[in-house]
Amino acid sequence: MLIIGIAGGTGSGKTTVVRKLVEALPAGEVVVLPQDSYYKDSSNVPVEERQNINFDHPNAFDWELLSRHIEMLKEGKPIEQPIYSYLTCTRQPETIHIEPKDVIIIEGILALCDPNLRNLMDLKVFVDADSDERLIRVIQRDVIERGRTAEAVMERYTRVLKPMHLQFIEPTKRYADLVVPEGGSNQVAVDILRMYIERNLKCSLL
Repeated sequence: MLIIGIAGGTGSGKTTVVRKLVEALPAGEVVVLPQDSYYKDSSNVPVEERQNINFDHPNAFDWELLSRHIEMLKEGKPIEQPIYSYLTCTRQPETIHIEPKDVIIIEGILALCDPNLRNLMDLKVFVDADSDERLIRVIQRDVIERGRTAEAVMERYTRVLKPMHLQFIEPTKRYADLVVPEGGSNQVAVDILRMYIERNLKCSLL
């Protein structure tokens, strides 16, 4: 089994890199754990205060549960992945049943932030992209998918996303075994990742 962490700023192209990897590998060989599923449950926080939650800060995540789930998968045990609702800022009663697979990918902005989680990884990847490109992608995504105005997205970028990126996300690049510039459009890097995974899986079978 290979545990791979893929981190990078919002709009850097992490999801595209992960999608291309999953498509390039045999069906059923990979499971992706989105770090977003492991936000702390905020049902104990008054509703009017939940809008102030900083989803780009390390304290927003349940690192203990995520690490425990990775350890269980490494032991060959299935897990129940949480489902998090951005609308209510709470963890849902439903879960997603995940069986152990040959490749486990942890994908999220701060996937390389927690030292205990990093120690469970066989390969650490940081997807990099120019800040202007990331902002353009975030505007396009949030306007189309989340119904926000461009002005609101830029205000949030300046107030939250940019300072959190500089303080917490960008520094984790130094922990990466591989930095992927230009995000998901870097096909050479995706091919290198695919070859690394295939080679290591073959070695584990020998």
